[in-house]
Amino acid sequence: MERNLRNVLVISFGFLLLFTAYGGLQNLQSSLHAEEGLGVASLSALYAALILSSMFLPPILIKKLGCKWTIAGSMCCYIAFSLGNFYASWYTLIPTSVILGLGGAPLWSAKCTYLTIAGNSYAEKAGKNGKDIISQYFGVFFLIFQSSGIWGNLISSLIFSQASNKVELSEENLACCGAYDCTTDTSNTTGSAEPSSSLIYTLLGSYTASGVLAVLLIVVFLDQIKPDQAETEKEILETPSFWSTFLATFQHLKDKRQCLLIPLTMYSGFEQGFLSGDYTKAYVTCALGIHYVGYVMICFSAVNSLSSLLFGKISQFTGRKLLFALAAVTNTACIIALLLWKPHPKQLAVFFAFSALWGLSDAIWQTQTNGLYGILFEKHKEAAFANYRLWESLGFVIAFGYSTKLQVYIKLYILLSVLALSMVTYGVVEYLEAKSSPGAPTATKQENVEPKENVETLIQETHM
Repeated sequence: MERNLRNVLVISFGFLLLFTAYGGLQNLQSSLHAEEGLGVASLSALYAALILSSMFLPPILIKKLGCKWTIAGSMCCYIAFSLGNFYASWYTLIPTSVILGLGGAPLWSAKCTYLTIAGNSYAEKAGKNGKDIISQYFGVFFLIFQSSGIWGNLISSLIFSQASNKVELSEENLACCGAYDCTTDTSNTTGSAEPSSSLIYTLLGSYTASGVLAVLLIVVFLDQIKPDQAETEKEILETPSFWSTFLATFQHLKDKRQCLLIPLTMYSGFEQGFLSGDYTKAYVTCALGIHYVGYVMICFSAVNSLSSLLFGKISQFTGRKLLFALAAVTNTACIIALLLWKPHPKQLAVFFAFSALWGLSDAIWQTQTNGLYGILFEKHKEAAFANYRLWESLGFVIAFGYSTKLQVYIKLYILLSVLALSMVTYGVVEYLEAKSSPGAPTATKQENVEPKENVETLIQETHM
């Protein structure tokens, strides 16, 4: 096998192992650590740390350690988070969440840099176009990586399904599930049996082992960047300093189109935060039990991945406005239905239907918002995508931050309000674009940006 392709596969399976653990654990935080809202507070701290990390850590660490050891070191931050869950408290889980957040941005940046160098290296030897090879390498990576959402959730559901203390919930307890939940902030009082400590430790042990295997795979099998590739690495690492990046990010807000896109970008964080923090707890865990969280999130991951591929292809034919409208209508219908629906174990298919529809709309938000940024701010992509990371991460922080303070129905109304505001401001952006270029209908403009930049930003923010 060609060496560069082998390195791509090593990184791909390393990330698969790492995010099999992290993805499954993230979806369980609100259910596993419901006491005093510790689980969602840890996720809020995680994304706050990610905001700081993405601004200055990646170029510093990659320059000092190189891509291989930055990847390996950053993966250890994810393992620390798994270890913090063994004895979950405010003094263990919050610090390890911050550590993970700090390691998130360098991990993805180093991976991106490594695959780009590998692609350019092979293209030079084979006499092929560098962008084509890089696109192929990223395609291989995401093909393997995307399945982590399935495996991580499958592991959690299979392990928790072994619980012997499952209980039948009374109608009175089931009435506490859903939008108008009557559970307290500190505990789940519905009677839904929590998994035993032994099962939780088995799950955490499996996730930790998966993370350790990921690190070993990188350390043992991933090649260092060769000396003759130093020039390529130097070019990629010629990134602005922290202060110049910081200033450019906020100077970009002088563009009123960027300001108008802030609600849409933050909504992406709000809606993902609601799914993983509130839907999994107040609906799935409350009515079905924690062992169903994995199965429901597998449905979301599968539909999300397939829809991302589908909408990425058809956007050039339908235009982005039609897809944004579809996502808005789908999310609005789901939010209204969640406000009215009383979850019940006999309606098992409905739990999966909501996650599937949420996965479909989320795929549109991610692919089309990233594409919109790439098209509108083609000459200032770095500052534009820095704003994208900033405002989406802030949406996560806020969503997880108020998760334990408000009842679910209030959070749904907030979600609906932000969605409505997002569509209004997005409509203004489209109006401004149509007004500035009347001869070029924006609905049918080419919606493709450079594959690496578009997909990389999407996955970095969604999966950490």
